[in-house]
Amino acid sequence: MGIAALKLKKSAATRPTRDEFELEEIGNALTEAHREKKEVVLTVWGMDEPVRGRIVKMDADTRRIHVERYGETTKVPFLDIMRVGSPEY
Repeated sequence: MGIAALKLKKSAATRPTRDEFELEEIGNALTEAHREKKEVVLTVWGMDEPVRGRIVKMDADTRRIHVERYGETTKVPFLDIMRVGSPEY
């Protein structure tokens, strides 16, 4: 595999960039859901399935959002969250 192929492969796996406005909107939606104890559905870069549950902790030190569902906690890096939505029943 040549250098060009390695570079192409690496760039294909790069997380999409978002501007400050998009990141602020995501942060506000997460904060509101955490405060109101609402269930959310997070679209996360690199994960095949969305993460669904209630936000139990927003860890500023590790920059991870802790989402709990059925007693199981999933820790999601804030910068990997692409979209915050509400569950559809």
